[in-house]
Amino acid sequence: MSIPKKNEEKFKEIMERFVELKDTSELMIDLAYSSLLLNNKDLAEEVQKLEEYVDKLHTEFELMVLSSGFKKEETKGLLGLIRLGVVTEKISDAAAQIAEVVLREIEPHPILKLAIEEAQETITYTPVTENSPLANKTLRDARIPEETGMWILAIKRGNKCIRPKPDTQIQVGDVLIASGYAEGEEDLKKLASP
Repeated sequence: MSIPKKNEEKFKEIMERFVELKDTSELMIDLAYSSLLLNNKDLAEEVQKLEEYVDKLHTEFELMVLSSGFKKEETKGLLGLIRLGVVTEKISDAAAQIAEVVLREIEPHPILKLAIEEAQETITYTPVTENSPLANKTLRDARIPEETGMWILAIKRGNKCIRPKPDTQIQVGDVLIASGYAEGEEDLKKLASP
């Protein structure tokens, strides 16, 4: 689809909003399953907060597309994008339903209960302070799994939750939400907040 120069910025903004919607719903699924497998209410509550955020983001995304003012021939691909936005929002609703199982303290299936009891994993929330060697490093360069045995599930930055990618830069003030073996929790805390 060929887009005139004047509409390129508008189209780019729509795409950025869609990517944020998609990334947030994927993060929610990761956190929801982790909350269920680790029976962790904090993660489940994080998923519920993100679900409200996705609802708002999805509405803004649709309004942005609908009010874009593109010509008919420029809008062919946008209908598919709107449909993908709807599906993405449904994925976030499903993640919230998974998290609700944990929040409502529904007794897990015996097999899941056994898996929870056998798991030696823990979840930790760790702030990154100014004197942290992690500050301003990418996740790839920080090598947190190799150094601590903990995996970063999400990064809480202000009111936003970020799905971690290798090139995501860790910033002072970030809160790292990590999962791993309990022995690695102290190592991560020493790295993030020495």
